Amino acid sequence: MSPPAEPRTASSPVTADDLRLSVHRAVDALRPAPADGWGRMAGLLEWDCWETAEHLADDLFAYAVQLGPRRPPLADEVPFAWESRRTGGPANAVRADRAAGPGGLLQVLEASGALLTAMVRTTPPHIRAHHVHGVSDPEGFAAMGIVETLVHTHDVAEGLGLPWEPPSGPCARALARLFPDAPAGPDVPDDPWPVLLWCTGRADLPGRPRPATWRWYAEPRA
Repeated sequence: MSPPAEPRTASSPVTADDLRLSVHRAVDALRPAPADGWGRMAGLLEWDCWETAEHLADDLFAYAVQLGPRRPPLADEVPFAWESRRTGGPANAVRADRAAGPGGLLQVLEASGALLTAMVRTTPPHIRAHHVHGVSDPEGFAAMGIVETLVHTHDVAEGLGLPWEPPSGPCARALARLFPDAPAGPDVPDDPWPVLLWCTGRADLPGRPRPATWRWYAEPRA
């Protein structure tokens, strides 16, 4: 049996610059992908690489607009029309024009990341808005955007056969912000990236099979 998890504590807050760096690194990592590779399945997901990148752009957009109203909703989402184009496909409000090709898709991703970065940078820290995993603050939405970016870039890069090494600082801060009970201790890697992959059900850790279900905790940290 694995030893009980020790709580992680954040040494510094998640910032808009952390999010900006994460998105830029993701876009740069995916840019060399072959144009004909985007129909491959993305890692262990049931979506292809194009759908997964669109879903990531949609996530970043959704987090940005959640902070947008003068009175952000605390009980539900801002009611954009999220729709799936096929059974089992992601339900998005944001789509990339297929005629623009992979370059256009990555531009949509970068633009959505810039929207969330701007909202995190300019929204007062006392503002709260709804998320299904807990009413959150701008820092929490930045952390959620980072985790979405890092793990979905992992999924897409795996499908495309590309290398992907996320920036360690944003990874560590987002992990501490959203996964306070993430494994820690002498048997756990110091590198936050394999721990984040474990927390999101994408990898094993020594003595710890990957979780079958997982969630993060969006509420502000005391």
